[in-house]
Amino acid sequence: MSELNKAEKYLLENLTLLAKEGCMDENPRPTYASDGSPANSIFLTSVYETYDLSKGEFPITETRQIAIKSGIGEVFWIYQDQSNDLELLKDKYGVTWWNSWDIGNRTIGQRYGATVKEYDLMNQLLDGLKNNPFGRRHIISLWQEEDFKKEGKLPPCAFQTMWSVRKVNGEFYLDLTLTQRSNDYLVSGTGINQMQYIALQMSVAKHCSFKVGKFSHLRQNLHIYSRHIEQAEETIKRIKQLKNREVQSQPTLILNVPDGTNFYDIKVDDFELVDYNPIKSQLKFDLAI
Repeated sequence: MSELNKAEKYLLENLTLLAKEGCMDENPRPTYASDGSPANSIFLTSVYETYDLSKGEFPITETRQIAIKSGIGEVFWIYQDQSNDLELLKDKYGVTWWNSWDIGNRTIGQRYGATVKEYDLMNQLLDGLKNNPFGRRHIISLWQEEDFKKEGKLPPCAFQTMWSVRKVNGEFYLDLTLTQRSNDYLVSGTGINQMQYIALQMSVAKHCSFKVGKFSHLRQNLHIYSRHIEQAEETIKRIKQLKNREVQSQPTLILNVPDGTNFYDIKVDDFELVDYNPIKSQLKFDLAI
């Protein structure tokens, strides 16, 4: 019997807490895609995880396969392309899961990438990290109240990143903290959200010729939906199945470009996920939108 990796330990702990201490919401905004009925959720607040990437800790479990390339494509659509264009997202990255938030013109309105572009947030971050690495104001906030007065259906869930630089034994390390106001745990929160932002962290680190350091993740509302309880129980069974493996793998994301590569020149195919051996059978979810 092998020891679970750090991400799987967090997953088991959080699912156990949701079952024991989770609160049920009332009068929810989301509805189920299948029939439009209210999508109640069971939630925890202020859930925090941290991983030291420099020590090989990555927040990815092997309870099911995640679409790592699609996730990286989505985050590049936001921070590289700085776009809200759903046709670009589909044609360039093959991602269509944002279609439910189309405002009618094949965009998601003044949200996410449009906000990054409007306030030049990415370029300011890159400039600040290179020219004042030890500054304590390296923050990208997509929570812009003026934007919410403009057309768009969904305020950002992953809305803030805070970046810090440390110098250890002569090497510069880039740390990142991601804040999410809301996280659909089983659908997107067990690897895809974290790993796509780690890909962003790695890309910024390469641009600045830094090493990657710590990745931390704060979810203010971590939830599963009422129709996902069976999938949560199956996930716990799969964690136990992973623990019964003779050897526990530790998936690792690698960015195959040299230090100093311009952030905007890094592509999805430059990333490689190694030592990743997920359970192949997928879980089906009635999505809440």
